[in-house]
Amino acid sequence: MAEPLLSVNDLKVSFRTEDGIVRAVDGVSFTVDEGEVVGIVGESGSGKSVTMMSVMRLITDPNVIYQGEIVYKGRNLMQVSRDTMRGVRGEEIAMIFQDPMTSLNPVYTIGWQIEEQLNEHYDLKKGQARRRAIELLTQVGIPKPAERVDDYPHQFSGGMRQRVMIALALSCNPDLLIADEPTTALDVTIQAQILELIKNLKRDFGSAVVLITHDLGVVADIADRILVMYAGRIVEEGNKEQIFYDPQHPYTWGLLGSIARLDRPKARRLTAIAGQPPSLINRPQGCSFRPRCPQAFDRCRAEDPKLTAKVGDGHLDACHLSIEDKRARRDATINPELAETA
Repeated sequence: MAEPLLSVNDLKVSFRTEDGIVRAVDGVSFTVDEGEVVGIVGESGSGKSVTMMSVMRLITDPNVIYQGEIVYKGRNLMQVSRDTMRGVRGEEIAMIFQDPMTSLNPVYTIGWQIEEQLNEHYDLKKGQARRRAIELLTQVGIPKPAERVDDYPHQFSGGMRQRVMIALALSCNPDLLIADEPTTALDVTIQAQILELIKNLKRDFGSAVVLITHDLGVVADIADRILVMYAGRIVEEGNKEQIFYDPQHPYTWGLLGSIARLDRPKARRLTAIAGQPPSLINRPQGCSFRPRCPQAFDRCRAEDPKLTAKVGDGHLDACHLSIEDKRARRDATINPELAETA
């Protein structure tokens, strides 16, 4: 078998604070293959963005503590020099950030910002970078790109700024694109267009994509494999069919219950996960999801479940319930109204 494009092994990212050590990412391991789309889902604060920003080596806080390894094309990115890492960013691994308005420099035109990245990585002749910038804006659907290339970020709408961020990320045809909540705060029409652009990237360039989101509905169409994160850990991993049609972790059930499904009868109301995510300084004893889990029992308090495969190849979860108990209880969790009438 070919080596994965990216392999994250037992990654731990902690921050020293006055209140104690915040374990933002606590032993995360996963791989991304060439041309694969991996979705990472979970509530805010689950460690999704910190995990992928660590891959880019973008967290430079002096109070950060790293452990584990991040292997990209056979190189451990945790050990390469800062100059080497600058060469990797943009050209080999690119990132679309959650808020394009704060990611784009307000005092430079968007054309200048795209050209700057091209000139940083390639030895281009005069005019080549500008022509490439216009070409990229055309690809992402910016109207009149030859004119808009000289506009500033504030002259674009939210959806158009996100398209500019995608153009910037695509400028060097990266092998791995990280998209951090690329559709947040966009209406559903623009959201669908942005996701279509990401699918085109995979199709046209063979790039791998890691899509970070809190919404399972966003990854339903685009992802090949899904990682569900909670409290800095992966609690379930599987392909799209496994996660949507045979979910094994109660937290995944809660996420699925909070979105409308077109393949099932309409419920009067969506379910919600009770409570709040736990403190990353003082984790609950045993399973981190136990205080919010209606399925918890004695073993959940005494023993922290490990991420293991129980139901099939490549489908992993971290829950003490037996497979039979899970399948008997999850429908009542995902859609209690329909379960009552069954």
